[in-house]
Amino acid sequence: MAAAMTRRAAGRAAAFFGVWLVLSAADPGALIPGALAALAAALASLRLLPPGPRRIRPGALPPLLLRFLWQSVRGGLDVAWRALSPRLPLAPGFVTCPLRLPPGGARNALATEMSLLPGTLAVGQEGDALRLHCLDVAQPVPAQLAEEEARLLAALEEEPGHG
Repeated sequence: MAAAMTRRAAGRAAAFFGVWLVLSAADPGALIPGALAALAAALASLRLLPPGPRRIRPGALPPLLLRFLWQSVRGGLDVAWRALSPRLPLAPGFVTCPLRLPPGGARNALATEMSLLPGTLAVGQEGDALRLHCLDVAQPVPAQLAEEEARLLAALEEEPGHG
């Protein structure tokens, strides 16, 4: 368990240090302060957001990102078409969709993803459901959310010792 936490701390510190390098333009004079800040940020992040029972499979990330980009482009074109063509129906309203993901980071990531897709905005969680505002409630938003949730669940794996 301690080895897993050490790996997590090292991974988070490396990620924070990478951000530091980008922000500091890899200035050699900023390396030591950056390493210290990254270490402090990693330790604080482990305290504030401890690792959960699931993690994302690295190989599953590219297909998720590509799908998200495709959905964003497709949704953006749909929204633009609706904005420019007054004959296209809009039926704004709220839709409540059941969720299988447990409360936590993965569920929040799904809500964020749905909010970033044009035409939907996550407005809250009600128990084991996500409430979305939609530009057109006649669209198959619950089916789209279920498909995105299934893809996210498939990309997650149980941490050793949690299953």
